Amino acid sequence: SSGINAEWPLRPGMGCLGGAVFSAIKGFRLAPPGIKSRLTGMTTSVKVKAPVLGGNFGTWGLTFAACDCTLIYLRNKEDHWNSITAGAATGGLLSIRSGPQAAVTSAIIGGVLLAMIEGISIALTRIGAEQFKPVMPTLPDAA
Repeated sequence: SSGINAEWPLRPGMGCLGGAVFSAIKGFRLAPPGIKSRLTGMTTSVKVKAPVLGGNFGTWGLTFAACDCTLIYLRNKEDHWNSITAGAATGGLLSIRSGPQAAVTSAIIGGVLLAMIEGISIALTRIGAEQFKPVMPTLPDAA
């Protein structure tokens, strides 16, 4: 393993897209009744909020990728523990300005969220592998 995460350049774009979707839904729901005003509210909300959410998600993604790649390099191993630890470190680092208690809380939340994501990933991988398990063919009886 080279220790380079090929996904990190995509994170700000994914954040901007995710921010656009959530902002569009919120703008649509909060706009006055009527399809035209709802579409206008949706568009306005996306224009105002998506870049901010995209930037926030990009910052989180870049910090996470840096922590993850650093752990891969230091441990010389690429496994689920790197992601879980990187999630905790990212949560703590991004909230350190709010004080130590906020940093510890965010680190715990980040670690737990990444542990849940990694657990789901492991479960889906195992479920997917089950369908490719070799099956013993049944031969017809030679009566």
